[in-house]
Amino acid sequence: MAYRKLGRSSAQRKAMLRDLTTDVIINERIVTTESRAKEVRKFVDKMITLGKKGDLSARRKAAAFLRRELADARIEDDEVIIESVLDRVFNTYAERYADRNGGYTRIIKKGPRRGDAAEMVILELV
Repeated sequence: MAYRKLGRSSAQRKAMLRDLTTDVIINERIVTTESRAKEVRKFVDKMITLGKKGDLSARRKAAAFLRRELADARIEDDEVIIESVLDRVFNTYAERYADRNGGYTRIIKKGPRRGDAAEMVILELV
């Protein structure tokens, strides 16, 4: 197999990977288990690569995978600016990683989780 099953059915696994990918894009860092982080890293890199492409097809592919969620809402010059997850991928991260050819994430080992001793890591954007 070319992927980890993570002890879930295919629908549950896809939903979990979509949620974790969206969370990494919103927060720029998450704490999760090592095996989940290694799988999520693939999808985060694909989403940022689609953002760098920037065409309509890439936007539709990213929209089909990512959750429709707000990434940020702020007030600038008496205007409310609402940024979705797609906007963050195609505007912020596409510009930030324009000169980088992959490897947009980093995994930092944190140690075992109390309770089941699962190896915990921090998955963050570089």
